[in-house]
Amino acid sequence: MEALGRDPSQGSTSDPPEPFDTNTPSVARMYDYFLGGKDNFAIDRERAEEVIRSAPHVPLMARANRAFLGRAVRFLAGERGIRQFLDIGTGLPTQENVHQVAQGIDPRARVVYVDNDPIVLGHASALLTGNPNTHVMAGDLRRPWKIVSDPHVRGVLDFAQPMAVLLCAVLHFIGDEDDPYELVSRLVGAMCPGSYLVVSHAENHRELSEVAGSYEGASASVVLRSWVEIAGFFDGLELVSPGVVYLPLWRPDGPVFFEDNRVRAYGGIGRKR
Repeated sequence: MEALGRDPSQGSTSDPPEPFDTNTPSVARMYDYFLGGKDNFAIDRERAEEVIRSAPHVPLMARANRAFLGRAVRFLAGERGIRQFLDIGTGLPTQENVHQVAQGIDPRARVVYVDNDPIVLGHASALLTGNPNTHVMAGDLRRPWKIVSDPHVRGVLDFAQPMAVLLCAVLHFIGDEDDPYELVSRLVGAMCPGSYLVVSHAENHRELSEVAGSYEGASASVVLRSWVEIAGFFDGLELVSPGVVYLPLWRPDGPVFFEDNRVRAYGGIGRKR
C-alpha cells in the first residue's frame, strides 16, 4: 500500500459536492431532523418520519451517536493528547462540533471536516469563518486517496504527527460493493503510528430490519452490519477500552439508563501501533 493510500490515476483536488437537490431525501438532513435541527426540507422530514415509524428509537440513536462523538474527541484531545482531527462525513453542524470540543481543550487543535452534501459544506464554512485551525472540503469517503492527498487538507494537518480519523455514522452508508474495509485501510495507512481511528455504525438488528428500506431513494442507502463486521474495521489496530460496544456504554459521562439499551449502534476507537 502506498503511504497515502493514493490512487495514482486520480488528481489531488477534492471532489466537488453533490448537486444541490431538494427533491431527494438527504441522509445528512434526515440526521439533522433526528437531532431536532431545522436545516432540513419537507422531503427529508417525510422520509425521516417514515424511518421513525419503522424504528421509533432512531432519534435516540442519533443523539447517542452525537454524544459518543463528543466523548471520543474529549478523550483523544484530553487524555491522549491528539491535536489533529479528520472528520469524514461530518453532517450538519450542531452543538459540540469536533472543533469546539477539541479547541476547548487546546485552541491550537486542528480540524478538517469532509462531506459531499452542499448544504453541510455551506453551513460548516459559515460556522468556521475566522477559525484558522479548521478547514472544510468537499470529499467522498469512497475516494479516500483524494482526501488524504488534498493540498488544503495537508495545509492544516501534518500526517507525520499523530492524528484521529473520525468515521461516525458514515460507514453504514457505504455498500459492500465499495469495499468499506479497504477504504478504511487506506485512511489508516495514511496515518502515522500513534494515530487513532474512531468508528460508529448501526447494528444489523431485528429492530432496525425495516430501516434500510426507508432509505431507498435517499441520497445514500443503509447497510446494517453485525458486531463482528463492525469490529472488523479495527483489524490491525489496538482497541481502546472498553472496545467495540453499544454507543452509550463507551466511557459514559454518567449512569446508563434502560432506554439506552435501545441504541442499536456500536462504537469504538482503535490506535495504530
